[in-house]
Amino acid sequence: MPIIKDPHLFNEQSLFVDLEGVLGRRLYLKIEGFNFAGSIKLKPAREMVERAEREGSIGPDSILVESSSGNLGVALSMIAASKGYRFVCVIDPRCNPATRQVMESLGAQVDLVTEPDPVDGFLGARLNHVRDLCASDERYIWLNQYTNPGNWGAHYRWTAPEISQQFPELDVLFVGAGTTGTLMGCARYFREHRPDVRVVAVDAAGSVSFGGEPATRLIPGLGMSVRPPQLDESLIDDVVIVEEPDTVRACHRLAACGFMLGGSTGTVVHGALSWLADHNAQDATAVAISPDLGRPYLETVYNPDWVLDHFGAEALASADASVAPDPLSGSVSGSQLTAPAPVADPVATASLRSFVQ
Repeated sequence: MPIIKDPHLFNEQSLFVDLEGVLGRRLYLKIEGFNFAGSIKLKPAREMVERAEREGSIGPDSILVESSSGNLGVALSMIAASKGYRFVCVIDPRCNPATRQVMESLGAQVDLVTEPDPVDGFLGARLNHVRDLCASDERYIWLNQYTNPGNWGAHYRWTAPEISQQFPELDVLFVGAGTTGTLMGCARYFREHRPDVRVVAVDAAGSVSFGGEPATRLIPGLGMSVRPPQLDESLIDDVVIVEEPDTVRACHRLAACGFMLGGSTGTVVHGALSWLADHNAQDATAVAISPDLGRPYLETVYNPDWVLDHFGAEALASADASVAPDPLSGSVSGSQLTAPAPVADPVATASLRSFVQ
């Protein structure tokens, strides 16, 4: 076992779960939650902070600030506590209560925005708050995960090579799409080093990342209310959209077999099974990335009352539905194994300009 002095130096990067016995179909799950931050976001948090340190952007009086739906905020809170930095995380009401408590326990200041931006939703409101802080005091340093190349660079450097080394016969990789840092880092790596591997993005219904209509999303982690500035659709082969009740059912199905994982994992697993069924690819060597574990979701995804209130009784029905996806649900590919065409959304395109500091 390693002996470490700083919490960000430990991260179990080689744990994969064979889900065939759980789901009845071949699918390997890369588990990213076994570190002191509890999620895959430790990688970009470390990369962005160390990049800022190398560039001399962070000084003794600096206050780090970031907008986050939860996991990146926890990772940055942990790193800031370890390095002696002040940190402000800007969240919205979808952040899990347990996640907010973790950040505050680590010494972070948590600012909650309660009203969505009229155009760009809660994400827009969070970003507006970050900009206001930066304008009010030059000590604030915005790491800006949405445009920072350290976001996708962390996964190009670590996540994708870890998968490639473990699975030399990999056929398809499923990656959830939030800021698209994980997606773009993995897609760039495999496009350059193993172009035969298909990279499939999995997004939440209600996200506009791939041109969908905006709608309320209750489970944090995946999806965006503006198109992600880092997204390059030419690097991915397909997209699957997953409804949140299917996310819940997939999470409960995994938990029933002892694997209690986060909401994003449920989305990616359901999306992967849908895609494999649609493409008659059940025998393919397929890997999906699990961003975090399930404990932060005890008050939401794993709370029957919360699920019933927000999604109704159907979401609490037999989780077996999540392992036999309807071939008509989820996939938005135009043709088999071809990359989706770029989406020309004038509102979303205009919104991208607002990400520039």
